[in-house]
Amino acid sequence: MPLDPSFVGRTYPPGSPYEVGREKIREFALAIGDPDPAYLDPQAAKALGHPDVIAPPTFPIIISLPAAGQVVEDPMLGLDWSRVVHGDQRFVYERPVRAGDRLSAVVTVDSIKTVAGNDLISLAAALRTPEGELVCTAYTLLVARGPEDEAGSPSAAPSAAGSEA
Repeated sequence: MPLDPSFVGRTYPPGSPYEVGREKIREFALAIGDPDPAYLDPQAAKALGHPDVIAPPTFPIIISLPAAGQVVEDPMLGLDWSRVVHGDQRFVYERPVRAGDRLSAVVTVDSIKTVAGNDLISLAAALRTPEGELVCTAYTLLVARGPEDEAGSPSAAPSAAGSEA
């Protein structure tokens, strides 16, 4: 069953603010194998003009992924999570995420469309400070694979040309 297109434009409320700490940034940077001093050393970050260490560019996934969970877990949407693959992820920054930030994510359903029997849902998570400053927007594309036919292949709707009268 296709996803409900009336969800386009729907916004989900923010969760509790995520407190970005130096240690969390350090752990994330080391986990992804990026030893950039701006992520690990407050003095190196300050020498680059930042007030404290900054987070690697993909760090907001820690905040945006749980926020997107509100959408994918919404029973009214009709998303079968067992058939979902991650299609794309990108981050658009207003400024770097830095130690000391308190960020909340508000997720909006940007689009829902069906392509080749698969549902594509695009989400935008706006990460803001308690004062309302937009720091980053995380864009996510999820692909819900269409149902499989009896042979195990994705089924496709029959074309008009292939039908007999």
